[in-house]
Amino acid sequence: MLVFAVLGLVVLALVAVTGVLVLRRLATDEALDQARDFTDFSASVVRGRLDDGLLTGDAEASAAIARVVADAVLHDPVVRVKIWTADGTIVYSDESRLIGESYQLGADEREALREGGVTAELSDLQAPENRFERGYGDLLEVYKRIRTPNGIPLLFETYQRFASVANSESDLLATFAPVLVVALIAFAVLEVPLAWGLARRVQRAQADRERFLERAVDASDRERRRIAGDLHDGPVQDLTGLAMRLSAVAEGSHDDDARDALGEAAGAARASIRTLRSAIVGVYPPNLQQAGLGPALSDLTARLQHEGLAVGVDIDPPAGFGSEVDELLYRACQEALRNVEAHAGAHRVDVTVRREGPSAVLEVADDGRGVAAGDVARALDQGHVGLQILQELVRDAGGTMTLLPREGGGTVMRVEVPA
Repeated sequence: MLVFAVLGLVVLALVAVTGVLVLRRLATDEALDQARDFTDFSASVVRGRLDDGLLTGDAEASAAIARVVADAVLHDPVVRVKIWTADGTIVYSDESRLIGESYQLGADEREALREGGVTAELSDLQAPENRFERGYGDLLEVYKRIRTPNGIPLLFETYQRFASVANSESDLLATFAPVLVVALIAFAVLEVPLAWGLARRVQRAQADRERFLERAVDASDRERRRIAGDLHDGPVQDLTGLAMRLSAVAEGSHDDDARDALGEAAGAARASIRTLRSAIVGVYPPNLQQAGLGPALSDLTARLQHEGLAVGVDIDPPAGFGSEVDELLYRACQEALRNVEAHAGAHRVDVTVRREGPSAVLEVADDGRGVAAGDVARALDQGHVGLQILQELVRDAGGTMTLLPREGGGTVMRVEVPA
């Protein structure tokens, strides 16, 4: 929810900034449209008083334009008015010192004379024809084509304070920005409770799923415990008793052949007991706190011995290092032995557990075919994720897991975790 709230604020800020920029652009466009409309209207008023005598410097024609400009045009924000001929001569201006001077028209101005329409642009106050306007600050030039009664095209130009555009922009922002901000705040106020409710629903669904999974795990644990108990209390106990009786009878027998046969039968019964105990460990691992790490690992390796794989087990201390570390080492040894049995083609495997300083170290070494550099990556690509999961568990516990070639052939898996 905190991440959502922060991201929501960031998005709202971006939307607000974008909205303000759009409003400013709209306000600027609106102010420019107003400047064009005013110039268009002023040009139509001036055109009604326009006479061809203005082109030849006729005083009466110039005075008529001066009167209409003073009455209808030359008011704030307009600070200057000029009328140009196509060759760049100023035939009228409210600044009389400009009348009769000639300057080169710009490309936009020539286009306005040819095509008509109203054009607005920021004035270049450094241009010599604008030297008398430099005291007014930034100005906006707006010009439109007009024609004399004889059809001669002239360019009517007004200079308007650019501050009027900024004022119009501010007015529009003052009108619409609060509406935008209030709308965004209202959206956030509505959105956060909805997101909160959705998050709570997701949490409840997650809790339900975890509860169901726990029930499933508990049911599985109970069933595996029942199966393991039935095997231990039934066949294992029966075979144990049978092996003891066979051994006792063999010791009391005076017939050498019978004694040998009974001894072999007792040995087979004990081997079967080891196999069953290993199977029980696979079905339901022992309680390491009660059994201890050493006996648990001995039970884990018992089946391998019966299958012809020589096993060496050296656990020091046999009691282990605490429940969490013991469970991790047991899990690591189980995965290593599974890989040795399935892939190594080994004849012997040695399991060693010892303390090295502050760490508990497990080493499972086999004399099999060994592991190449790309074998682990290839196994992961093929979907064998047991080693990857084990590596992540070891890393989460603050330890390390390595697979190294064994001197003389084979592989050593080493797991080191804080004890």
